[in-house]
Amino acid sequence: MGLSLRRGTVTGISEEHDDLTRIEVDGQPAIAYPRLTGPVELGDEVIVNVQARQLELGSGGFDVLYANLTRGLDAGWEDGAHVMTLPYTPLQAATRHVEEGGSLAESLNGMPVVCCSLHSQLAPVRAGLGRGPRVAYVQLGGGALPVSLSDTVRTLKRAGLIEVAVAASPCTDGDVQAVTPASALAWCAAQGFDVVICSIGPGIVGTGTLFGHGGIAAAVAANTATALGGTPILAVRMSEADRRERHLGVSHHVRAVLDLCLGEVTIAWPRGLDAPEWLEPREQVDVEGWHEDCARLPMLHMGRRLEDDPCFFMCAFAAGEVARDKLAA
Repeated sequence: MGLSLRRGTVTGISEEHDDLTRIEVDGQPAIAYPRLTGPVELGDEVIVNVQARQLELGSGGFDVLYANLTRGLDAGWEDGAHVMTLPYTPLQAATRHVEEGGSLAESLNGMPVVCCSLHSQLAPVRAGLGRGPRVAYVQLGGGALPVSLSDTVRTLKRAGLIEVAVAASPCTDGDVQAVTPASALAWCAAQGFDVVICSIGPGIVGTGTLFGHGGIAAAVAANTATALGGTPILAVRMSEADRRERHLGVSHHVRAVLDLCLGEVTIAWPRGLDAPEWLEPREQVDVEGWHEDCARLPMLHMGRRLEDDPCFFMCAFAAGEVARDKLAA
């Protein structure tokens, strides 16, 4: 086991954000995280990690800038920061965490926490919540670790649909950083948010086994919400288009998540849609108008759009709808 690193030159810059830059290095697509490795300009001499692209991983069709030898070696640390993200790795960086002097609530007081097993559920869940509530997003480990990789998060923030994106370690590069999911949820409650959506980042770690996948983060979110007095709501992963038997219909990931939940979890489900007998107890909700609401936001799951796999997006929308109903109760 080791890193696959290559030295190269930045030959193109296709997209720039404060937290993410899409570039080319010697003609190959790559991404850079400027808040971590500094700004990038054409002609910079860089080192990129090429391993995911060489392995042809589904979510790894690009290289990742590891170090900018031209202008990225002298970045300082955040003022007042004493806790490292990605500690004891070559990318450790001192970052202020919400636990360092921030206010943390002792209880969530029933706050709905929508628990997703895939990042592609985030947008339809938010669509189901409607325009009213203040919503925070908490990213958990199990997929991409940098929050800044997510175009969905950027889009939802620009639209005012998500107010803040919290990186719960090992995730990093969010608007704010938390050491644990518990602290992340407690901070959101102290800040007065109405709802929190938890998910992993883009992509997912997977082995094809019952518990060896990043979707287990949904159980972590649910158990943490229960322990802190919140109301966990599970967004069910459902597909009628996935060619893999374990993910066709209700995914085996859902069963694994429920097996690990230690308290009561609300299982959101669209009224009128057939469900497997074991998926109990369900809270069915009317999702009329879900397609129109989802169509206003970026919807993409494993290359499939809204019309390619409607059940996937409808089930996630239902979780947002259930959370909205609980706010109104």
